[in-house]
Amino acid sequence: MKVALASDHGGVNIRKEIAQLMDELGIEYQDFGCDCETSVDYPDYALPVAEKVANGEFDRGILICGTGIGMCIAANKVKGIRAALVHDTFSAKATRAHNDSNILTMGERVIGPGLAREIAQIWLTGEFEGGRHANRVNKITEIENKHL
Repeated sequence: MKVALASDHGGVNIRKEIAQLMDELGIEYQDFGCDCETSVDYPDYALPVAEKVANGEFDRGILICGTGIGMCIAANKVKGIRAALVHDTFSAKATRAHNDSNILTMGERVIGPGLAREIAQIWLTGEFEGGRHANRVNKITEIENKHL
């Protein structure tokens, strides 16, 4: 698995925690920044990650901002992306198993680094169950194909 990782200024600390986690798990990743605490625009970081996941350069992506909301909205504008905003372990497991999410977003101002690492680990190691869930994901793709 190859993961694209990025944050805006509001997610720098948790992004570093997630990078360390992926090092520990032996997961290949590329960090797309940002490395500043001055205000930047989250779409500038969400878009490159989403495009790289959508075109197959990366299998999954992780995006962190202050709340995770902006990153999630921006990433989901890219065709083929199923970004999920997650702040609990149950949702981390469910979004991989049922929604085949390919981008995880989290908010550094919402959760702490320990929980963020736990969520990321569950999400990174989770698999899509397929079956009845595949039909639902395919319906999402059909909607996307009609409207994007």
